[in-house]
Amino acid sequence: MYAVIKTGGKQYKVAAGDKLKVEKLIGDVGSTVVIDKVLVVADGTNTTVGAPLIAGATVNATVVSHGRGDKVMIFKMRRRKHYRKTQGHRQSYTEIQINTISAK
Repeated sequence: MYAVIKTGGKQYKVAAGDKLKVEKLIGDVGSTVVIDKVLVVADGTNTTVGAPLIAGATVNATVVSHGRGDKVMIFKMRRRKHYRKTQGHRQSYTEIQINTISAK
């Protein structure tokens, strides 16, 4: 059984037991997070597609850790104008483990 969920403006295909890094979620390490924005739920034979969401479908996940990604360097330059700007960015993320997928 798998589901397609939407969190942080991105879509992820998940199954029970999967670990993935998503945009930062509020919750302590070890706490349970319920994701209710489920777009698709499929088991071996039946596939349910939402329009755009499936009412009553949820995905339960456990927060494994919080962290920050690798640094991305932003460099802007205008030639012949003596303009150079360098900036760095590290995006925060939350690592979650999918526990159960339920479709009502």
